[in-house]
Amino acid sequence: MSTSQLVEELKHIERKNQEKDWLVELNERKKKELDFHNRHRDRSVTANLPQDTYEAMHGNKRFYATVQLSERYIDDWLIEHSPGKVFLDYACGNGGYAIRAASSGAELAIGLDISDVSVQNAGEAAKKAGVAEKCLFLQGDCEQTGLPDECADVIICSGMLHHLDLSYAFPELRRVLKKGGVILAVEALDYNPCIKLYRNLTPSMRTEWEKSHILSFKDLEFARRFFEIGEVRYWHLFSIAGAFLHRWPSLMKAYLKVADALDRFFLSLPLVRRMAWQFTFELRRRTND
Repeated sequence: MSTSQLVEELKHIERKNQEKDWLVELNERKKKELDFHNRHRDRSVTANLPQDTYEAMHGNKRFYATVQLSERYIDDWLIEHSPGKVFLDYACGNGGYAIRAASSGAELAIGLDISDVSVQNAGEAAKKAGVAEKCLFLQGDCEQTGLPDECADVIICSGMLHHLDLSYAFPELRRVLKKGGVILAVEALDYNPCIKLYRNLTPSMRTEWEKSHILSFKDLEFARRFFEIGEVRYWHLFSIAGAFLHRWPSLMKAYLKVADALDRFFLSLPLVRRMAWQFTFELRRRTND
């Protein structure tokens, strides 16, 4: 299938999904995910929240200001793998990675998300970035995407696999990935007791399913049934504490420089890496598959 034919097929899927018939068939878990992400990404709502409510819903955002090390790795990965490819941002949220892929030379960047608010945000962001003509964002069910077989060369799954039932998500990812294609997954890791305690103490920041399905090494082994496992990396241990310095940017910057160096060393050690906040792993589909 040529890229132009794929675009036409995607537009057909978009029109079909806009009829909303598929929403009626969603199970209760997926409906909760849809409602949760619409509420959390509706800027007209979040802009008017009282400060204490905003903190209860979004207070964990300050921790994401400490992930510069993994973000650089992801950016470099996108620059290496996107040019000339059909790229899929799987559960794309506000479309950041699809837009980065388009800006890095992807022939077509597709974003799929269950949240219609997210899809709207992503489209607006692509226009602002000047890459709207290379991006196409769809609302849909990531466990049953409706996308054509073997339509994507490169896929990113960032912070979203733990929102899905992997017994559906992995086979679906394998189906839409071209032979020889590659996936980069970016996920939280389910071992650090302090991070697990924080998740339990902040229930309004996540759904019940999400909290109970943070990925572990067992999930990585399960992925082997469908893919070859490529490079696995571990991120953020000492750097997490930098979030508490967010009111002092210069101090936070200096701390992260030291903390990132410590993370590079300690998270290379097998016993310590289990305490990482996040890990990234590549999934590859064999060319003879």
